[in-house]
Amino acid sequence: MNVTIQVPGMLRASAGGTSRLTVEASQTVRALLERLAQTHPDLYRSVCNETGAVRQHVNLFVNAANVRDLEGLDSALAPGDVVTILPAVSGG
Repeated sequence: MNVTIQVPGMLRASAGGTSRLTVEASQTVRALLERLAQTHPDLYRSVCNETGAVRQHVNLFVNAANVRDLEGLDSALAPGDVVTILPAVSGG
């Protein structure tokens, strides 16, 4: 099953300069991230901390839903889903 990952501009260097990755993944966001750790380790480290949890200031969306509002890393994926990485932006 293929899932598309939308990569924000600030992380594209970690993804080979691309804005979209097509990743073959299993049924969950956790499995997608495990696959990402193998194929794009720098991008994975930008999204997840050393324990494998999504970093506090990074949001992951499956289509339009934040995974934190779903089942977290156990959120289900379906063929053709789009996972968007959205780091928090702050300023003052």
